[in-house]
Amino acid sequence: MKLLRSLLKAATLSLALLAGGASSAAEKAITIGVNNWAENIAVANLWKLLLEGKGRQVKLQNADKAMLYGGVAKGQIDLTFEVWLPHLDEPAFSKVRDNVELIGPWFLEANMGLAVPDYVTVDSIDQLNARKTEFTGGGTPTVYGIEAGSSLMGATDKAKVQYGLEFNVLASSESGMLITLERAIQRKQPIVVTLWKPHWVWSRYKLRYLKDPKGLYGKTDAIHAISSKTFRGEHAEVDRWLRNFRMDDASLGSLMAEIIAQGQSTPAKGARAWIDANRTTVDAWLR
Repeated sequence: MKLLRSLLKAATLSLALLAGGASSAAEKAITIGVNNWAENIAVANLWKLLLEGKGRQVKLQNADKAMLYGGVAKGQIDLTFEVWLPHLDEPAFSKVRDNVELIGPWFLEANMGLAVPDYVTVDSIDQLNARKTEFTGGGTPTVYGIEAGSSLMGATDKAKVQYGLEFNVLASSESGMLITLERAIQRKQPIVVTLWKPHWVWSRYKLRYLKDPKGLYGKTDAIHAISSKTFRGEHAEVDRWLRNFRMDDASLGSLMAEIIAQGQSTPAKGARAWIDANRTTVDAWLR
């Protein structure tokens, strides 16, 4: 009888240890890599909140893209959301392709170019010179740009030469360009700016790219996530949710705009407000 009780006690202890091990595995924290791009910060904080709402522990790890890709490939980071394919990030992605899992795409139109408000009747970059007097800034036809040295401004410098644009390309900052754009829209004045997608401004105003017959601004990419090779086995349900995840200009733009409105230093606050306002969309991802 004493032997039977000892055996039962040992069996109970073994089951408890097994249950504890399973519980620990289930509760293993998920590390999301974050690079310093507005849409990436927004989506990483969005998914941190969603997963925590489902009982998962989540950590955010900040680094540049190359470091994040390497971290995912080595299993040090579970996933990251900013892989532009098939063009922009192909060189970096090709180095880790065999050691990561590709998820998505979750956003289909990632690109850059020269943009105008919808009330502007110019359709193509090669039409700008004929209408240059309509786009004067301080008496000079002007393209309003962002920081000098960015890939977008590099492409715009090439466009000025190859299209023979008789425009001043004014380097500024993202915020400076947006202030000028918003002021022009309020006054219904023609304006041309350097812009990219995804960006929150597309959800606030009716804008469109000018056609680029020479293809100087590159081709459209889609944005994917990548996860470690072990992630799906360790977090099968989360992997399924991530594969349901889709956003477009309006939804991603509104998420980024909400984060700006609530305070960029606390992106989780804006992400929470967006989740609360878009519960139907979120529930479709988490089915």
